[in-house]
Amino acid sequence: MFERLIHMFQVVANEGHGSVYIVLLIGFLFGVIIQYTRIDKFEKIAGFAMLEDTTVPKMLFLSIGLASIGLYFMDSLGFSAWHIKPLTLGGIVIGGILFGAAMAIFGKCPGTGPVSLAEGRIDVLVGAIGGIFGGVFFTMNYGFFKAIMGPNIGKLTLATPFAGHEKIVFLIYGIALIVISIVIPNIEYKDKLEESDSPN
Repeated sequence: MFERLIHMFQVVANEGHGSVYIVLLIGFLFGVIIQYTRIDKFEKIAGFAMLEDTTVPKMLFLSIGLASIGLYFMDSLGFSAWHIKPLTLGGIVIGGILFGAAMAIFGKCPGTGPVSLAEGRIDVLVGAIGGIFGGVFFTMNYGFFKAIMGPNIGKLTLATPFAGHEKIVFLIYGIALIVISIVIPNIEYKDKLEESDSPN
């Protein structure tokens, strides 16, 4: 068990993500964006799930679009390196259901959870501890889970059908997502208790 855990940390340490300081800076910027948009609040996630708040999808489309355009320029300059994970349909379906159910119940995701925890929201600590134990359980029983994740279909991406033109696909995809983020109407969910307490 411990050998597998040590191996997991060694794999992460050897990924070569660049300077620790740059990674830390990106983390700070990510935290600032979350704080500014307040998507670490339960109301934002719940509103998104009920299709009554568009803050989360607008941010997601915008950030993924900017990242795609950034990847286009970084790849063109030779500064990018990424590792495409294999497509396993069973793993995606099961993982998606578990992730969606947990996000609907908990009102947080792996990105917004640590921010809420840093703000002193103790309830988030339950999810954080559960996530750690869940990751350990998955790692210890990877052989079993691998069997139910389904066959490896290959390292597919949206650019796979356009072999030789991957970079331009990144650029077009990024621009399209940014346009979508702008077109989506800005709707903010207001809790019913907040509405009843308002003077109007």
